[in-house]
Amino acid sequence: MRASRLVTLLLLLQNRGRMTARQLADELEVSVRTVYRDVEALGAAGIPLYGAAGHAGGYRLVDGYRTRLTGLTVDEARAAFLAALPGAAAELGLGEALATARLKLQAALPAEVREHAERIQQRFLLDAPGWYGDAGRAPHLGAVADAVWTRRAVVLRYRRWRAPQEIERRVEPYGLVLKAGRWYLVAGGPSGIRTYRVGQILAFRPLEEEFVIPGRFDLAGYWNVYLAGFRARLHTAEALVRLTPQGARLLGVTPAGDGWTQIRLPIESIDHAHRDFLRLGIDIEVLAPAELRSRIAETARTLAARYER
Repeated sequence: MRASRLVTLLLLLQNRGRMTARQLADELEVSVRTVYRDVEALGAAGIPLYGAAGHAGGYRLVDGYRTRLTGLTVDEARAAFLAALPGAAAELGLGEALATARLKLQAALPAEVREHAERIQQRFLLDAPGWYGDAGRAPHLGAVADAVWTRRAVVLRYRRWRAPQEIERRVEPYGLVLKAGRWYLVAGGPSGIRTYRVGQILAFRPLEEEFVIPGRFDLAGYWNVYLAGFRARLHTAEALVRLTPQGARLLGVTPAGDGWTQIRLPIESIDHAHRDFLRLGIDIEVLAPAELRSRIAETARTLAARYER
């Protein structure tokens, strides 16, 4: 959005000094013509910009000019990057800092840009968790976040799904990820980098030892690879089913005309597929595997007998 781009352009010039229109366009991923319009808008709003032509030319702020954005405290700066997720900022103990950061940002913006920012806040809201998902409690989230900020090693006691269900490990917290309302800790340890659901942490003890994150580690890159592997491990089997047009639409499948649609669907296990397919009621018929078809048929008979009473 333009308001965000204008602020970014201003901060780029403040932090890097002289930049050409082409450099700004590449950084902002817009056209050079758009940069020209943005520079004109900033000038009209009273930002003291100086432009020079030629090989050594470019745009820069008049010497001595600084925006009031630099008045942010460390916590406010952290919170500013969570501005789209106020609930997440509050969970990390940065709710008050986020509110203060917003006030400082608004005060530093030109009138036109501030009006656009306020309009966006009034008309758009991000609510990340799903409707029926249980985000779950994460009582140790604040301590985990602090260890991530300060790069301190920790000892955690963790409840996992396979035996032994409770384990204790010394790990180095690299980062936190918020996925569908749940927080996950990405940490290095004796067996390499692992992912831990923060809500499953039973006890958490920070140590005095500092650590250094490996230079090539990228949190977003790691998470993408982790998700791809998780999905591959999750759906290791498949089921052959028939869907009514309504059932096809519910599963995001293109219906085959007005009749039944036959399709193979990936499933995690018989148990999970049994629960998931029952939600579709009469809009699905399982053809294979036989064990899954038998389980659903038995459930249907049980339900029919119960309601006949």
